[in-house]
Amino acid sequence: MKIYVGNLPYSVRDAELEELFAPYGEVTSANVIIERETNRSKGFGFVEMPSKTDAENAIAQLNNKEINGRGLKVNEAKPREDRPRRPSSSRY
Repeated sequence: MKIYVGNLPYSVRDAELEELFAPYGEVTSANVIIERETNRSKGFGFVEMPSKTDAENAIAQLNNKEINGRGLKVNEAKPREDRPRRPSSSRY
């Protein structure tokens, strides 16, 4: 099950995100989304857990949990929607 984790402190990286979810069961991946240009966290990430029961328990326990003064938003990740491509900025 893929889990969305929002409102992460910008200092959190993949390993810390995995550690946050590990007490609730096996974590197959933990990825904090990083902005390419600045190499800074965008403040959200995704965690994958093979057990739906463990994932649902982690969501219940971690949603609204405060980390470094920020209340996490944790829920089941929704499928990514296809978005129209942005027009190119070079028109010439």
